[in-house]
Amino acid sequence: MSYNINDKGYYGKFGGAYIPEMLYPNVEELRQNYLKIMSEPSFKSEFNQLLKDYVGRPSPLYFAKRLSEKYNTKIYLKREDLNHTGAHKVNNTIGQILMAQRLGKSRIIAETGAGQHGVATATVCALMGLTCIVYMGEVDIARQAPNVARMKMLGAEVRPALSGSRTLKDATNEAIRDWINNPIDTHYIIGSVVGPHPYPDMVARFQAVVSEEIQWQLQEKEGTTKPNYVLACVGGGSNAAGAFYHYLDDIDVKLIAVEAAGKGIHSGESAATSALGREGIIHGSKTLLMQTHDGQITEPYSISAGLDYPGVGPMHAHLYTSGRAEFISITDDQAMTAGLELSQLEGIIPAIESSHAFAVLEQKTFEPDDIVIINLSGRGDKDLQNYIDYFSY
Repeated sequence: MSYNINDKGYYGKFGGAYIPEMLYPNVEELRQNYLKIMSEPSFKSEFNQLLKDYVGRPSPLYFAKRLSEKYNTKIYLKREDLNHTGAHKVNNTIGQILMAQRLGKSRIIAETGAGQHGVATATVCALMGLTCIVYMGEVDIARQAPNVARMKMLGAEVRPALSGSRTLKDATNEAIRDWINNPIDTHYIIGSVVGPHPYPDMVARFQAVVSEEIQWQLQEKEGTTKPNYVLACVGGGSNAAGAFYHYLDDIDVKLIAVEAAGKGIHSGESAATSALGREGIIHGSKTLLMQTHDGQITEPYSISAGLDYPGVGPMHAHLYTSGRAEFISITDDQAMTAGLELSQLEGIIPAIESSHAFAVLEQKTFEPDDIVIINLSGRGDKDLQNYIDYFSY
């Protein structure tokens, strides 16, 4: 069994493009061109140059000595938090802005939850001189104020989503409406491995630089390209897709995807899609989705703005249902405690999203000679107010 996408745009039974007719030309234009453009030597060269000189890649693979001693195993951190803009998101926005230019688009729209994708999109639009509009839920605008300020400083217009739960799902709805109304000059930079085909595959390919680097970095440090485990948090799942990508079909490497259980999986305030979801269609793809018996989307909740998405990318839905990846749900409290522990043991304050992955160390026992890689997908600057409120600093 392959865990990669097939030529119809599906991972197993998940994926596809379930879109209104008015979006068809936009999505089809992208589908017909994305692989061709990505394989052009000039595209590869420009993409790699920007990753190196602008983003600051490769990001380090750091041996976390004190964390390893505490949990009696070998823990390495893939330091995506050290990228320009503070998270993995910029890997994808660099790729997509180059794609948009080659497709002749002058106006960029995006959705954002935690604001990291919005910042990364605003950043590359400033870099390339393109108009940028970012849709963000009103609730997220309030809890991620520093990122909203960053986007505005970078020249982007931030438009609030005022419907539904006023979070990521609703911001995505607004962005899709915009794209339908502006099909000719606009490219929609989706920030995760969600949406209609080819987005899940395209975003995964741009993020695959993460696992590509892990392979040679681990070879240098441990004499092998293969860790025993790769851990990553999953909302839509782009950082996990990047960390897993080159190991998808290598079953010697165990993959652990970490979701947000919020206040508890069955508390009614959760975003644990693998535990609570069933097959459905959201934002143009067939995937696992939290929904009521009559198919209405259940409002997700997580203390981390980047993980409260009611679905999961189709790659991850397939990894879960096929048993290729283990899915673990972590509560707000467990994540916050893990974030504080990383800060105090290693001097690294992680994004709350990433903290969910670190909380697995308390849930699961690893062998002393296991190599455990945790994708540290973002830094905690944007979450300082949440940490302050939670720990009453």
